[in-house]
Amino acid sequence: MPSKQRELNIQLNQITDALLVALVFWVAHAVREHLAFWFPLTVQVGQWVTLDFPPIAPFRFYKWLYLVILPVCPFLLDLNGFYHRRAPLNARQTFWVLVKSVGLCALIVIAAMYFLGLTGLSRSVILLFAGLTVVTLWTKDQIYQWYLRRGTRLNPYLREVVLVGDRERNAEFEKILKEHPEWNMRVLTSVEPSPELLPQLTQLLHKHPVGCVIFTVSKTAFSDIEKAILACETEGVEAWLVADFVRTSIARATVDDFYGKPLLVFRTTPDISWQLVGKRLIDIVGATVGLIILGPLVMLPTAIIIKLTSPGPILFRQKRSGLHGRLFTMYKFRSMVNNAEMLRAELEAFNEQTGPVFKMTNDPRITPFGRFIRKTSIDELPQLWNVLKGEMSLVGPRPPIPSEVEQYDPWHRRRLSMKPGITCLWQITGRNNIPFEQWMKLDLQYIDNWSLWLDLKILLRTIPVVLTGFGAR
Repeated sequence: MPSKQRELNIQLNQITDALLVALVFWVAHAVREHLAFWFPLTVQVGQWVTLDFPPIAPFRFYKWLYLVILPVCPFLLDLNGFYHRRAPLNARQTFWVLVKSVGLCALIVIAAMYFLGLTGLSRSVILLFAGLTVVTLWTKDQIYQWYLRRGTRLNPYLREVVLVGDRERNAEFEKILKEHPEWNMRVLTSVEPSPELLPQLTQLLHKHPVGCVIFTVSKTAFSDIEKAILACETEGVEAWLVADFVRTSIARATVDDFYGKPLLVFRTTPDISWQLVGKRLIDIVGATVGLIILGPLVMLPTAIIIKLTSPGPILFRQKRSGLHGRLFTMYKFRSMVNNAEMLRAELEAFNEQTGPVFKMTNDPRITPFGRFIRKTSIDELPQLWNVLKGEMSLVGPRPPIPSEVEQYDPWHRRRLSMKPGITCLWQITGRNNIPFEQWMKLDLQYIDNWSLWLDLKILLRTIPVVLTGFGAR
């Protein structure tokens, strides 16, 4: 679907849903308020269930929760991919996405009630709001999906489209347009490139209300269609040139503008977006909170024990390769003897990991306390400072040593296209138990499927992995 039209549809859906959420919250309060009048006394329903609806505060005390509900609910829906579905989900999948998003929103609202000192408000209003919101948004979405499948076919103002290309490619695009009636586009006719293309196309533009001409020709026919595109420009008709003449397997193509010069950008990493801004905000907040809470409770005692039990510095500083290979100094609590780097050459024969990395069970360079902080990942905590500085992220591929990067195959280097992190898919899947090639593939899988929701899931799954020491050596 044309991106601008798709974004417009998404924005309209988000605005509509925000208005519905606001209305549903008011309705939930009204229903709960009336329940106090309908059931003024405690009602026993069966042996185990008791209905009790005491009076609640007026709505003016609840309206402050809009400051939480209105930004949080649409954000969580977007985070779960509700507005960016490549294909319509079935009714059950849609319902599950809504339950996850609205349920988490309700928990955040209840938590906000405590932080804002609104503990006197009834939580039953929030629970009723969550249930009604799921039902309302699900019903609205089903009606909207029905309209996209059926309603647009009855639209008398469909945009007439002319396809210019070989028969096979024209048939492919005609099929795509038929599968997406919500685009409001209908194929008028298909034309194959030929010396008569220009007069034939001009005649079509004059005889029919053509709104768009889509050129699906191969790169060998570019010289033949230049005049046809200029004719569309003269007539004021949109001309779309399908730019798939460069075949890529991973990179996604986007169109940009560079001071008036059109650019076709091939990108394998996420484009600049609010989600990336959100990722950086989470990094700043998470690193700050982590340093404030874990600093005196964990990091300070760890530093004292390291100093008392092993000669050498408290922190281990090492040059690592960051985003696009940019070098930075990464910090860790020292878990090895002071001359560990010099001793590594003597232990190369005992390397248990494939590829350019070095991993060894019962590495003699690790101190007794170092083994404990490695197993619990406490040695990684100083990297919160790297996160705060912007050199690392909470979630991302682990930063490699430059000497390892020099031995990478070309496809391994794509893991450097995203900011390195403290935890990642490799960390929660098996850590040191995973072969090097699978480790690289997990990092690329993370990059190709990145979203804020994926980051949150990795962060949550990191907690039990750290507590159990799974995969640590």
